[in-house]
Amino acid sequence: MAERVSRLSTEKAAVIFTTSQCPMCHTVTSLFSELAVCAAVHELDKDPRGREMERELARRLGRAPPVPAVFIGGRLVGSTDKIMSLHLAGKLVPMLKGAGAIWL
Repeated sequence: MAERVSRLSTEKAAVIFTTSQCPMCHTVTSLFSELAVCAAVHELDKDPRGREMERELARRLGRAPPVPAVFIGGRLVGSTDKIMSLHLAGKLVPMLKGAGAIWL
């Protein structure tokens, strides 16, 4: 499963692993949408192997629940708290630009 998560996390410059009913996941995907980021979004509760991927993401993040799990430029950045901290510090947009996730 680690290989699958690694492969999916690099399919676009920004990748978000979510579940469809997670409010924090919605917050992060909405922020990325407002920033004009075309992220790949994987809803784990709609994937037949989603539970296995959740366990792998929890291992990588060191916590549960593991969603949202945000990868930028193929690197695991973190969850909602890390993304919002980066955004408020003015560091998220440069990170996204550097990865080629936005061009503005």
